[in-house]
Amino acid sequence: MSIEARRDVFQAIADPTRRQIINLIAHKSMNLNAIADNFDISRPAISQHIKILTECGMVVIRQQGRERFCEAKLDTLVEVSDWVHQYHKFWNEKFNSLDKYLNKIQTNTKSKKK
Repeated sequence: MSIEARRDVFQAIADPTRRQIINLIAHKSMNLNAIADNFDISRPAISQHIKILTECGMVVIRQQGRERFCEAKLDTLVEVSDWVHQYHKFWNEKFNSLDKYLNKIQTNTKSKKK
C-alpha cells in the first residue's frame, strides 16, 4: 500500500502550515506563488504541502492558462467534525457529572456549617 493511499483529512490538518494554507484558500482560490508568498519556507516545501492536501481531498488544483489555482474543499472537514463531536458529547457528560458532584459537596458543606 502506498503512502498516498493512506492519507486522510486528519493528516491534512495535523500540520500547522497545511492548516494555514487551508485558511488562506478557504474563501478564494489562489495560485501557488500567492500561497507561497505568505510563508517563510521554500516554494518546493509549499508544493509538498499542497500535494498532501490534494491527496487528502482538501484541495483541488485547477489549471487556468499557465497558472495553477488551489481551491479548498472544506466539505471533507465533516469527517473531523463528526469525530470531534463524539468526544464533545463524552466530555459534556463528564463535566455535567462533575458539576452535580461539586454541587452536592457544596450543599453538604453548607448544611454542616449551620
